Amino acid sequence: MDVKQAGSSLDSLISSFNTRISELQQFVIARNMYPASSVSDLSEIDSAVKGMEIQVQKIRDRLREETQAIPKAKKLIEAALGQQKRLKSMSACVPSCLPEIATGVIQDTSKRVQPGTPKRDLVTESLNHEEPAPREKKGRASPPMWYITSNELNALPSYMKQRLTLDKVNAAINDMATYAEANAQIIVAPRKKLAENMLDKALELREISMNDAVKGKHFFLETDIKGPALKLDNTGKATLTVLRHLGRISETRIGHHRVIILLKPQ
Repeated sequence: MDVKQAGSSLDSLISSFNTRISELQQFVIARNMYPASSVSDLSEIDSAVKGMEIQVQKIRDRLREETQAIPKAKKLIEAALGQQKRLKSMSACVPSCLPEIATGVIQDTSKRVQPGTPKRDLVTESLNHEEPAPREKKGRASPPMWYITSNELNALPSYMKQRLTLDKVNAAINDMATYAEANAQIIVAPRKKLAENMLDKALELREISMNDAVKGKHFFLETDIKGPALKLDNTGKATLTVLRHLGRISETRIGHHRVIILLKPQ
């Protein structure tokens, strides 16, 4: 019921009350012919009229409250619709599968048996002492995963987009974040936590991380690209081209390595 209909109903109710009061007044006039017996009747009539006036006032107050609540309800509906639109836009950008970034890279490499180590010593150590998992340095953020939107992908020229889909490109972003997280763990890991075959890579990565172009950023090497979604094939190269064009990555060459840096889109 809108305000006009409520007002019309209220007018009808007031008119009905006025008619009733008029009839009561006529009864009072008729009863005045016998004043001695009409006192109690007049008291009852007065009480009934006051009761009706209270009811009318309550109806008016309720109607005023509902009228004042209408603008607030409209604002709430607008906010809900805006939130719904944002959530739809977000859901369109999220890939169908979001694999978790592996955080146990260093632990796995540290468990490899190094050559020349007696097997009996390792078993005894594992029984008598459990090494705590290496702690991450405070303040080191996770690699950025800025997924692309369908609008960004559709705005690309067809020669660049080729047969890429939104899910394929965003799955590649997941892979790149995994590579960058693995490298970041290797860089901060103590030497004794690294297997022998990881030492050379750790030294290379630490040297690369000190370069001005890479310092303080998450990165991975072209040689790290090994799937599952991103591979060094034609599709993978097209994916890197798209992400570089959309400002998700940048590339530089340090020594003999092609270094790919993860960026926040501008």
